[in-house]
Amino acid sequence: MLEVKDVYVAYGITPVLHGVNMTINANEMVALLGSNGAGKSTLINTILGMLKPTKGVILFEGKNIEKLPPHEIVKRGIAQVPEARRIFPYMTVTDNLLVGAYNNNAWSSRKKTLERVFAMFPILKERKGQSAGTLSGGEQQMMVIGRGLMSNPKLLMVDEPSLGLAPKILELVYDTISKLKDEKITTILSEQNAQQALLIASRGYIMENGRVVHTDKSENLLDSDLVKKAYLGI
Repeated sequence: MLEVKDVYVAYGITPVLHGVNMTINANEMVALLGSNGAGKSTLINTILGMLKPTKGVILFEGKNIEKLPPHEIVKRGIAQVPEARRIFPYMTVTDNLLVGAYNNNAWSSRKKTLERVFAMFPILKERKGQSAGTLSGGEQQMMVIGRGLMSNPKLLMVDEPSLGLAPKILELVYDTISKLKDEKITTILSEQNAQQALLIASRGYIMENGRVVHTDKSENLLDSDLVKKAYLGI
């Protein structure tokens, strides 16, 4: 579904991604791992068109997208759940969700998609008329994942969903993310919490200093003493 081929990205004259390669197949969840500053968010923003590669190719369903603007990439079926949630606190839960359906195709099917989101996350239906800022951290994370789903994406990229969450809320959030896997929604899960991500993802890519330094099936990464010591903090 998605192929990132030898992608380089720079901020001004400062290179930040160095020949990144990654493949995402349909209906799989893949973990994108690494510490803060490893290049995970830069890669996600590049796939979404927020940043342009200085070199390399990004193919989505066999077509080049690396030169397209973000709104065109969203129309083609890629959506992002941003780091740090970024909600509209004074708008209702329903209105926050509908923001994700802004493109024409998604807007025409918004009612059906909204019911699908409410079926996945019943607590959001209970809170649909409530101001988003009054939700708990875990409920807000459910809401932004739901907002990402409102564009009917073929590929959903979830950026640092565990950031700043207490352990109990983290468990709730990962229960939410597991529903994406159950629904066979193709997902890139960008995380510093490598162990948690690998427990639900089928494969993982580990980034360091703007490079992919290791990739394998999740169970192999979890069982590797070298990977556990160098990248998983074990």
